[in-house]
Amino acid sequence: MKEAQIEGEFKVSTFTRFKEVALLFLKLGLTAWGGPAVSEAMMHDEAVHRRKWLDDQRFLDILGVTNLIPGPNAVELSMHLGLIYAGWPGFLSSGLLFVIPGFVIAIFLAWIYKTYGSLPQVVGVLYGIKPVVIAIIIQAVMRLGKRAARSVLLVIVGLVALGLYLMGVEEMFLLFGGALVVILVRSVRTLVGKGITALLPVFSLFRLSFPSFDAIIQPFSNITFFLACVKIGALLFGSGYVLLAFAKTEFVENLGWITNAQLIDAIAVGQAIPGPLTKSLAFIGYLLGGLPGAIASLGIYLPSLLLVALISHIVILVRKTWWAAAFIDGVTVASLGLMAGAAIDIGRAALVDIFSTILALASLLLIFKYKVKTHWIILGGGIMGIAYKLLIG
Repeated sequence: MKEAQIEGEFKVSTFTRFKEVALLFLKLGLTAWGGPAVSEAMMHDEAVHRRKWLDDQRFLDILGVTNLIPGPNAVELSMHLGLIYAGWPGFLSSGLLFVIPGFVIAIFLAWIYKTYGSLPQVVGVLYGIKPVVIAIIIQAVMRLGKRAARSVLLVIVGLVALGLYLMGVEEMFLLFGGALVVILVRSVRTLVGKGITALLPVFSLFRLSFPSFDAIIQPFSNITFFLACVKIGALLFGSGYVLLAFAKTEFVENLGWITNAQLIDAIAVGQAIPGPLTKSLAFIGYLLGGLPGAIASLGIYLPSLLLVALISHIVILVRKTWWAAAFIDGVTVASLGLMAGAAIDIGRAALVDIFSTILALASLLLIFKYKVKTHWIILGGGIMGIAYKLLIG
């Protein structure tokens, strides 16, 4: 009788924790505007300060490992937190419910775009949002750069990655090349103190670091699109804004499925609604293949799902190895270079006249001087875009 009572209490406790996780990440999925940095800050406030699921140090450990593995960082962080508080049910529900609201909204907006894309109101919203997106990316690069570029070596790696990206070098080689350079330079000190055996983990890492399944087919295929999304998820290090660079190479240049203008629209819509920026792929998938194409875009989360499940219990061990720390630093600064390059590409296509340029400059002023929240700037940009398009007829 006593054992049954205890078992019943345990089941209620588990369900209560699961429900708390589900409701929290559903709320975050509906309200987390402004990119991964904002999402991570909101998760820290809710999980550490308000709900006391874990302390600051463990949160920092988890945040560190999300930079070590590929995939959308905010989604991976949500999975980690759900697993800590509610076990495997929390692991699955946290990531899913954080993604689903924005995913559904992105599909709805893709339907509107595909059906009514020529209406001035729709064109105006996207016209007004695009310059704001540039300002937000610049803010993210500068904010993350202060934290990531802590030495001359890291600054050089980031700038070289930017230059090579603008020259058309493949993003995968820039990311892992940046990591390799930092590891090799830092290993000089390690070799002096510990000998050549210190590099063995590095060689093992880079022997496995270049996954590739470039099944490039010109006609659209949901399977090819799914595999391309999985590939991006397996190579997406750093901020979600690096997605712009990968999507441009994969879907605009290699496959030729969408135009630069459509990519910009997809990113703008992704920025304009809550949740991880990766929901822009759902927008692209719907444009290309309807609802099945949108569902295929969920492949970007598959690597994160597997990797978080594998490493969730060895976070502290991974974080304390010297070569893993060097890997994180190299990939992070290279990712910032890709983000800056993507902002330049978008700027070339989005700043098409004086009004769009004024919107971008005004957005920068509101973000940096007046600290206005990004979702208000996005809303204002959309309204200004509609008004301008209606005014010029």
